[in-house]
Amino acid sequence: MIIDIPLITTIIAILACLYASYSDLKQGIIPNKLTFPLIGLGILLNGIYAFMIGDLWFIIICVVVTGVIFTLGYLFWKMGAWAGGDVKLFTALAALLPFYPALVSYQILGVSFPLEGSYPFPLTLIINSILSILPFLLIYVFYIVVKTKPYLMDELTAPLKNYKKNILLTLVITSAVTLTIFITQQIGLQIIIISLILIYLLSLVISKLPNYVKAVLVSLVTVSALFYNFQITIMSIVTLFIFITIIEMVKKLLTSINKEALQDDVVLDELQEGMIPAYNLYQQDKEIYVDNKSLTDKITESFKTRDLSKLTAPPGKRLVGTLAAGLTSDDIQLLKKLQKEGKISDKFRVKKGVPFAPSIFIGLLISLFIGDLAYIFQKILIWIM
Repeated sequence: MIIDIPLITTIIAILACLYASYSDLKQGIIPNKLTFPLIGLGILLNGIYAFMIGDLWFIIICVVVTGVIFTLGYLFWKMGAWAGGDVKLFTALAALLPFYPALVSYQILGVSFPLEGSYPFPLTLIINSILSILPFLLIYVFYIVVKTKPYLMDELTAPLKNYKKNILLTLVITSAVTLTIFITQQIGLQIIIISLILIYLLSLVISKLPNYVKAVLVSLVTVSALFYNFQITIMSIVTLFIFITIIEMVKKLLTSINKEALQDDVVLDELQEGMIPAYNLYQQDKEIYVDNKSLTDKITESFKTRDLSKLTAPPGKRLVGTLAAGLTSDDIQLLKKLQKEGKISDKFRVKKGVPFAPSIFIGLLISLFIGDLAYIFQKILIWIM
């Protein structure tokens, strides 16, 4: 009887990710007792499979791919992007699934799924997991807000209360789309990229018009659109309004609410190893200061001031950083010492680490049953252009 090793390793990988997600959500860790045995088990099972199919290169490639994924993960860990458990889980999955396991095959609109990338399966898994973090982050932040910080709901629902502003923006964009369709039809140049650029420019121009002129122009164009195609125009306006409102709420979830919901001020005596600082702490000329600007804030400030130096780290020596590995015992002792010297307060802001294991689990399922999202997006972009 032939044992289907790829199927077995796939089932093990799914169950392992499921347990890792539970552990990460519950305790904030991915246990070594899960990941280390999986690395050995993956290499062992693939070694048996290589013997069964009579291909020694299979296990050699498996070991090489596993090593490459660990090295890549280690670099991410050193940069502070991943925690150690995430690195070990990706390494274990690479050992279990070094190649794309052909579990299912189906077609949608003549396209065969899952769509494989041109690189090893573990890289597809990493890409899909990173892309999956956004929807999971939105759900996770919303859960934190509802459960522990309900006062933030007012800020979250602000776009619903500011519906007049969103209605105006909807009508401006609708007018820009209508004018774009008319212009491109008249000149016979209906290319999607040009149309999108024209819609953006017209929206910008209409928004900058004086309120009276803007109201007259938007009213005339909207009435004309309703006259020529009432049903499509109404559906477009409603859909666009809902889309803009959702985008505004998502923006708040990812910026101000995300920052408030996932950060807490902790008394120095209650700090623990592994807690992740919410900001970098620097020292320059015996002065202590914090760098609490996000990368997005720095990019925005640099763009507004046209000063690229805003993107670089502040001058001085960094005392405590925001790496995913979190605070060490030496960091905590240093903070307590600085507090006794009166240089910082008795509280230090830390951020809750967003569990990454659930995103890895989602990324694994997408990889197995849909394919490589980056490759799919590339295909869609080529088709549009």
